[in-house]
Amino acid sequence: MLGVTVLATLLAFASSCGVPIFQPNLSARVVGGDNARPHSWPWQISLQYLKNGTWRHTCGGTLIANNYVLTAAHCISNTLTYRVALGKNNLVEDEEGSVFANVDSIIVHKKWNSFLVRNDIALIKLKEPVQLSDTIQVACLPEAGSLLPQDYPCYVTGWGRLWTNGPIADELQQGLQPVVDHATCTQRDWWGSMVRDTMVCAGGDGIISSCNGDSGGPLNCQAKSGFWEVRGIVSFGSSLGCNTVKKPTVFTRVSSYINWIKEVGAHLRALLPALAPPPLTRAFTLPLTRSLVCLHAHAPIREALSAELGAVRGTVADVICSSAGFSKSLQLRPRPHTRAPERHVAS
Repeated sequence: MLGVTVLATLLAFASSCGVPIFQPNLSARVVGGDNARPHSWPWQISLQYLKNGTWRHTCGGTLIANNYVLTAAHCISNTLTYRVALGKNNLVEDEEGSVFANVDSIIVHKKWNSFLVRNDIALIKLKEPVQLSDTIQVACLPEAGSLLPQDYPCYVTGWGRLWTNGPIADELQQGLQPVVDHATCTQRDWWGSMVRDTMVCAGGDGIISSCNGDSGGPLNCQAKSGFWEVRGIVSFGSSLGCNTVKKPTVFTRVSSYINWIKEVGAHLRALLPALAPPPLTRAFTLPLTRSLVCLHAHAPIREALSAELGAVRGTVADVICSSAGFSKSLQLRPRPHTRAPERHVAS
């Protein structure tokens, strides 16, 4: 008789989700952490934008079908041209098994609220389906409405900053981020009312965390069946730093949006093949006000939002992370235009 683990693996292969060929090293970290085992998170993608003829990493994302990627709404700007890099481990090297996919269309949740950071989710449709392989697989989606208990072990992955104000990672990073339940995360000395029931918190130990450039990437949680599910989408963290005690990374809770994902996917499948690629579904607005949060996107999103708003340079840095790192001031004020070291990626 097949063992439970072997049977679960066979079932996962049959369902084509959530089983990497190369098993992850589950002792690594992200901020304050280690490199992930190459291709052990094969649904992790790099969302890249084109600038001056060069593609640059801006956010993460998760392949959930051979032509659909989940990411954060705050990663998307209608002023940028995007592509999706799949099967990557090192962003600055040419790697066998990696693919660069063009984008057909991007749907941002119609109730995305950049001020309150709610409904921070977007779905990217690739121009052509990608071939699944040893280095490219899809993650499983969780059951609609399902919740994970306090301290459930999950892993955040991405190419974001290695520490607050630090360099962008070349190699994919991973880190253990235990779930913080809603009752804890909404306590006054944690995140309070900023966190809604459509979000999930993880981490907050002051040591291991996501950071700028990790936005849109997955919170990977292994189900009892052995399959890996994308339970969260990196959304925001504290403006005091990437790894602040009692300020865990806040993720969009994917199980709250299963119906939306299905509806949007069905809409795209039904309508878009017969149409020219449409513009983004909504204009982006960002109120210029005080904020306690710092979205984990990399430099271009802040620049694009500033340009769209006609804002004074740097004034949106309290709402979107300053590209040179997190703002320690919570007051809205003009500041010098600063930028992070940009990471060119292999073409």
